[in-house]
Amino acid sequence: MNKWVCVICGYVYDEVKGDPDGGITAGTKFEDIPDDWVCPTCGVGKDQFEKQ
Repeated sequence: MNKWVCVICGYVYDEVKGDPDGGITAGTKFEDIPDDWVCPTCGVGKDQFEKQ
C-alpha cells in the first residue's frame, strides 16, 4: 500500500486508511479512486498528487 501527497497543501492520502469522510473505504488504491474525487483539504483533483 502506498501514500500519495497533495503537492498543493501536503494532505497525505494513505491507501491503508482511505478517505472515509470522502466515501473512499480503507484499502482503496489511489488509482481506483473515482476521477472526480478531490483533496479533502484544498479541493484540487487527483492530478495534483504525487506518490510518496
